[in-house]
Amino acid sequence: MSPNTFENLPDDKRERVLAEAAREFADHGYHQASVNRMVGRLGIAKGSIFKYFGSKQGIFEYLFGQTVADFKKPLKQIRDSASGDFFERIGQSLLAGAEFITANPLIYRIYLKMVYQEGFPLRDRFLGEIRQASDKYLRGLVTDAMATGQLRPGIDADMAVHHLDAVMDRFLQACAIPALNARGASPGNTPDALRTRAEAVVDFLRHGLGAHTQTPEHQCRS
Repeated sequence: MSPNTFENLPDDKRERVLAEAAREFADHGYHQASVNRMVGRLGIAKGSIFKYFGSKQGIFEYLFGQTVADFKKPLKQIRDSASGDFFERIGQSLLAGAEFITANPLIYRIYLKMVYQEGFPLRDRFLGEIRQASDKYLRGLVTDAMATGQLRPGIDADMAVHHLDAVMDRFLQACAIPALNARGASPGNTPDALRTRAEAVVDFLRHGLGAHTQTPEHQCRS
């Protein structure tokens, strides 16, 4: 594998190769993906692909790494921004994720195949890397929010991170698969519709399920 050779290609050629790789893996999964089909559409020699990546697995690993790096960029901006409280940043994160999968539908289809197909090669490794990156990002937000009193005292940080990750993952899946929306039908993924759904999620997280007044039982305990 010679990643430097691939990196030295003009931007438009690199983008074409990665776009065709994404199309192939999204349409056929990993096992049935064909390098022959890729190079046929690209109009290049099969040997070029192997010179760049070494193997089909090398192509996938590069594509995966590039995708994770691209996905992290807007989240880093949100994390480092001084604007908005914790819940507003969660809302911004939801929208950044939705914008990414809307712009990269083939990549997200590959992710869904990885999640739901147990035989997907290196599944545990790749999903583990995704979860690790998500945990690191959300834990930073949660820790900062706890330190500034934006979350209730005594909250379990691990549980908060776990549930936030689950909520965000489900939100993004519903963006890609209309049937997963709460009412079984998608109002569309227009910016306004996505913002409305993200605001609803943030409102739910901010206020929770319980009433804000203490019940008699809680008053007796206090």
